[in-house]
Amino acid sequence: MITSIVTIKLYASWIHSLKEKRKVIKSLCEKLRKKYNVSVIESDAQDIHQTIILSIAFLAGSTALADSTCEKICDFIDNNTDAEVADVQIDFC
Repeated sequence: MITSIVTIKLYASWIHSLKEKRKVIKSLCEKLRKKYNVSVIESDAQDIHQTIILSIAFLAGSTALADSTCEKICDFIDNNTDAEVADVQIDFC
């Protein structure tokens, strides 16, 4: 079993309040949970309006499956939000 953690930093220039940010995060987290059956949290920068940092964790049976799922998740996020992907960090345990 491979434990995978993907941390994605997004920059959303149009967000001007924490309420707007929460709405974007909630929608994205729900979509990720439904589509990929993963655990998702906002892991940092909760008080910074335009920065979104999400951590996504999941289990995979092999490294190849973990890599594939990470790629799919990153592509999904890129295609389902107007926010710019600033950084992606992937950790396997």
